[in-house]
Amino acid sequence: MESFLTKSIVDFFIAFGVVFGGSMLAGMGSVFVMAAPAAIMIDTASRLKIWALVAAVGGTIDPMRVIESNMLEGHLSPVVQQICYILCAFLGAHMGTELIRWLCKGAV
Repeated sequence: MESFLTKSIVDFFIAFGVVFGGSMLAGMGSVFVMAAPAAIMIDTASRLKIWALVAAVGGTIDPMRVIESNMLEGHLSPVVQQICYILCAFLGAHMGTELIRWLCKGAV
């Protein structure tokens, strides 16, 4: 069984990797179609942010079910854990987006 810290770190890096990797690949693809890579990368990073969060936490329904069922039963520890996983994934996606913006600064 994974520890809380291990899963939090993995969720962070999954979300970060989805945004960063997807944006970098979109930038490479934009070169083939003669478009401005920086603009495409920034747009892709902002559009991938929510999907990176979904990919990192393992879908949108399961974490919500965990939160709902445990909240109704009065078990707050699993609820807090799920919220922390979502926050770690959001932080990873946001940092990936900000890194892309930083890399493309001045090019747009």
